[in-house]
Amino acid sequence: MLAYSTYSEAGGVGKTTTAANLAVAHARAGLKPLVVPLDPQDGDLSRLFGVDDQRTESVDNIVRHMVRRPIGDFKDLIRTVEGVDIVPEHNMLSDLTEYLQREKEQSEAMGEAFGIHAQLLRVLREAGVPDEYDVLICDPPATEGPHLYNAINATRSLVIPVEPSAKGRAAVEGLEALVAGFEDQLDIKVGVLAGIPIGFKNTRDQNAILGEIDYPIPEIIGERSSLMEGCWMKQCSAFEYVRTHRDRRRDYEIETLAQFDRLARHLETEVGIEAPNPPEPGDVDHEVMIT
Repeated sequence: MLAYSTYSEAGGVGKTTTAANLAVAHARAGLKPLVVPLDPQDGDLSRLFGVDDQRTESVDNIVRHMVRRPIGDFKDLIRTVEGVDIVPEHNMLSDLTEYLQREKEQSEAMGEAFGIHAQLLRVLREAGVPDEYDVLICDPPATEGPHLYNAINATRSLVIPVEPSAKGRAAVEGLEALVAGFEDQLDIKVGVLAGIPIGFKNTRDQNAILGEIDYPIPEIIGERSSLMEGCWMKQCSAFEYVRTHRDRRRDYEIETLAQFDRLARHLETEVGIEAPNPPEPGDVDHEVMIT
């Protein structure tokens, strides 16, 4: 299974839209992706895909499963949009740290171990996710804490949207230190599958910054704010937005869709997955066939 978390310390770089569009790109090729977003903010992946309508405390959610208080099966959490299975975010994620700490204290009082940063991994394994899905994508918030650490522990790999600026370079440098510390803390290895520069305008400074990034950069995405804002307005992926909501198809937007398709193939190849029905990159009318 291909598993990765999209992460960037720099806000507003397109982390969530990258996760969403890569998930759809995997699905377009006939693979079965599961997305587990963990960001408690309202502008999250659940909102992007229009599955953020069940947030009351009486509703079963991923936090209940992580603290061993589910009120239903894991499979019942899942919503499917554009061929992508999604575990929607929930308001309880805002207090995830407190819920996990409380469960840890109760477990230790009973002589049981409870790893705060291993609970998402446990939930996914117990639900049979590694056997049922081809791709797992986690979309944690940018801030350090159990949301991020659970995502990294569950996936062990990162895809990093990069702002091609001095701020973005600093974020990448900070990420390297964070990952090194996390590897030492949990005694695991964390790999970086790709860095994805977003908002590239081909300036001299931007090219210099890209030359300093040590991670693989399979694609460089240009400034596409109109396309991405359209996705949020219509609550869909860029593929669906161009296919359904654009009055005409713009060549540069089709090329951006092709880049997401190529990125998905690159990530799949990194772990030896061959998609059964890959589209011609950027073919928005390609029929999704899940095998």
